[in-house]
Amino acid sequence: MRKGKGTKVEGGGRNGEAAGKPIDFGPLATWVGFNLRMAQEASFEAFSHHSAAIGENPGRFATLTLIARNAGISQTELSAASGRDKSSLTPVVEDLVRRGLVERKRVDSDRRTYRLNLTAAGRKTLALMTRAARKHERNLDRLIGPRDKKRFVDILKRIAAEIE
Repeated sequence: MRKGKGTKVEGGGRNGEAAGKPIDFGPLATWVGFNLRMAQEASFEAFSHHSAAIGENPGRFATLTLIARNAGISQTELSAASGRDKSSLTPVVEDLVRRGLVERKRVDSDRRTYRLNLTAAGRKTLALMTRAARKHERNLDRLIGPRDKKRFVDILKRIAAEIE
């Protein structure tokens, strides 16, 4: 059972209490969207626990990984790859630049475009976060099971790509 804003419900999810009685989730209990959100929140909270010793926000892990794996990526490309709009990604990149984890350089041919790369400190932070992420991923693998993991990830990717 995880610690958090509620208690675990049989079959998954959280069940808060109102006036001493269990919350009735109604159709939410079986709706995919609601359960995706609850699973994402639980996963993020668990990864936060693993990365707390690093002193880094787990939300930065994907950003650092994408920059590391795609040297010179533009902020627009990073936005598309991470599924974040540019307006929410810009403060993240600015924070990483300010803390010396990412360097941002203007493109000579287009002064509006920046190319991003990790600094040495960024690579060190990413290495630490990757260790925490692997530990977290092992826990998710344990919950999903090796037989179901590929199918589960394929379904998540299909939702991300095809949802209207």
